Amino acid sequence: MKDVKFTFIDLFAGIGGFRKAMADNGGECLYFSEINSDAINTYCVNSNEPKEKNLGDITKIKSLPPHNLLTAGVPCQSWSIAGKNLGFDDDRGQLWNDTIFLLNQSRPDAFIFENVKGLVDPRNKKALTYILERINEAGYFAKYYVLNSFDYGVPQNRIRIYIIGFKDPKIAEAFRLPKPIEDKVKLADILNDFTEKIEEEDIQLPRDLFGNIITQKSMSLSTSNGLNDYFLFNDLRNGHSTVHSWDIKETTQRQKEICYLLLKNRRKSAYGCLDGNPLSLKHFQGLDKSISKNELEELVDEEILKKVDYAFKINPDKLENLEEEEQILLEKCKGDILIIDELKTSRELKLQKISIAKTIEALLGKGVLELFESRYDFKNTKISTGLYGVNRIFLPSSNIFPTLVASDTNDFVTTQIIKAKNETEHKKEFIDKIYKKENYRRITKEEACLIQGFPKDYILPDSRARWMKLIGNSVSVPVIDILVKAIIDTGVFDKIETEKQTGVRTKKKASTQQHLHASGGSVPL
Repeated sequence: MKDVKFTFIDLFAGIGGFRKAMADNGGECLYFSEINSDAINTYCVNSNEPKEKNLGDITKIKSLPPHNLLTAGVPCQSWSIAGKNLGFDDDRGQLWNDTIFLLNQSRPDAFIFENVKGLVDPRNKKALTYILERINEAGYFAKYYVLNSFDYGVPQNRIRIYIIGFKDPKIAEAFRLPKPIEDKVKLADILNDFTEKIEEEDIQLPRDLFGNIITQKSMSLSTSNGLNDYFLFNDLRNGHSTVHSWDIKETTQRQKEICYLLLKNRRKSAYGCLDGNPLSLKHFQGLDKSISKNELEELVDEEILKKVDYAFKINPDKLENLEEEEQILLEKCKGDILIIDELKTSRELKLQKISIAKTIEALLGKGVLELFESRYDFKNTKISTGLYGVNRIFLPSSNIFPTLVASDTNDFVTTQIIKAKNETEHKKEFIDKIYKKENYRRITKEEACLIQGFPKDYILPDSRARWMKLIGNSVSVPVIDILVKAIIDTGVFDKIETEKQTGVRTKKKASTQQHLHASGGSVPL
């Protein structure tokens, strides 16, 4: 990489992820823009910058001084911005528009913008097209890249979109996306209290007719030799590394079989219109005629299953003096039967924001409805929350940790290594030696910093909720580092030294200073 000096302005600066990468590569920060007080304090204390360099709310910035590179981790608002093209001076107020307005006004040599991967979702195609068109209208040649932080030096599955652009088309053509690094950082590399050496074991795994190992599906990038490196706590999915509530609680083999029967059949359309449907006693007995109501009720008592009200019968003599919401809901009946799950799929009820539960409760109170059918489902039906406060536990042999987000998740790590010969033993060892002995924990502040590519001693607030929000909203420093190196390698900043020697840059800066003064610009120079 070339040894150059350049200036940059850091929009939506957060805690300084962009700044750290820029400064490490010869960049000088002229100003930054941030409105969150915790982020501002963190940014300034770690960079030793005065708060006076903060430009504040981007929607109120009229102009920026000359600089070489503009960075922006634009917050992921809803992308409802592809509306009327009112020109650069008439569509302020949307953060993407504000960012591109300042790009057009200040005209740096290059820029890097970052956003969540949802921007490249087909549903947001119009928004992404709009953003790229506005950038092009501003006179820049840009492309977007979808990158995973795991490929560039952090043990995290974090996929983001990066839009990189240049004023000079020849420079834009010279940009080459860096290749993923070969020496990946693993979870074990950043765990504070892990000192053991992970070795590949001669694991006896199931094989197909051709002798090939049969591997289970798992989260991308986190399998090793066919055995998953994390365990998922969930009653709605199955697999050798899925831990169910009936694996944790004391249950008989018969009870386990009933649970698996529900797990296997609840997604079948024969039992309802949802992706997961409760089953009635009649349904259970159609699958296994020996199942009794008492057996299902025992699983309800164990809080593994729950009994749900599924269908109601309408009393035609009570249909007077109904509220509008109640009438709309009753119109969804089939004959004189109202089925809860069919209401959940009604677009009309969603658009009118009618609460199904509250409206049903009101109709029951008025005697309009009476319970017609009860069914049984798993008590824990939210995949993201896991079971009993645990969503996933990652082993130290895992390649990655899940994407860090602003709100803390129920994801944990363990420093205990499991040595097993097969999938059954792998799961049993995990439950007995890690879960039941509570040999797992949340990641620490220092580990969170390393997972995002910051130094482990990066200064953050003491409160877990506060530092988790800050680090979860940040960019992965190594990704920005490798991108800015690639930008430098295009030669885009080579002219800076020449301009300094000839005084061209000085004249340009003076001219811009006069322009800002004349137009009432609020940025000091």
